[in-house]
Amino acid sequence: MVRKRGDVVLLAVLALLADGPMHGYEVRKRLDQRLGVFRALSYGTLYPALRALQAGGCVTETTEQRLPGTISPKRARVVYEITAHGRDRLSTMLEESGPEAWEDDAFGVHFALFGKVAPRTRLRVLEGRRTRLLERLEQMNRSIERTQAQLDSYALEAQRHGLETVRSEVDWLERLITAEHHPSLKENH
Repeated sequence: MVRKRGDVVLLAVLALLADGPMHGYEVRKRLDQRLGVFRALSYGTLYPALRALQAGGCVTETTEQRLPGTISPKRARVVYEITAHGRDRLSTMLEESGPEAWEDDAFGVHFALFGKVAPRTRLRVLEGRRTRLLERLEQMNRSIERTQAQLDSYALEAQRHGLETVRSEVDWLERLITAEHHPSLKENH
């Protein structure tokens, strides 16, 4: 289960290593490509995650041997590979569809991995995220109503912008949920 923020990084790394072994630089590069705007990953986050996965038996590491007489980097590359236990853990983490999967810190990573997830799980995560954002919209509307007279025009506009951003995500989620219910509509997205 993905229970804390760091677990989201573990999920992302395991999902990527499930595609094949690679060295740390390649893991980071591909995670940045796969996750895009959802999460920027630093080496200071990546290597502790790889060590934790290795300690948990989910990942193994191998040092690439240099070929004699070839020009190579000063340090040998360490290649990481997912284990059978890591694949089992990844499968469990991907099927997580409770609040841990739809909160702000985790939703983007889960969404980026939806191609590896069962349709029923995708739907539960999308619906959970929508419910969470609808609750947030209600709280934001109440806050604006209470503080409107006390705010200057810029602070009020900042709150309205936040409100519109959340509304926009709810609309996007509605389209995705409709497409999950009607798979033939996915072709139009």
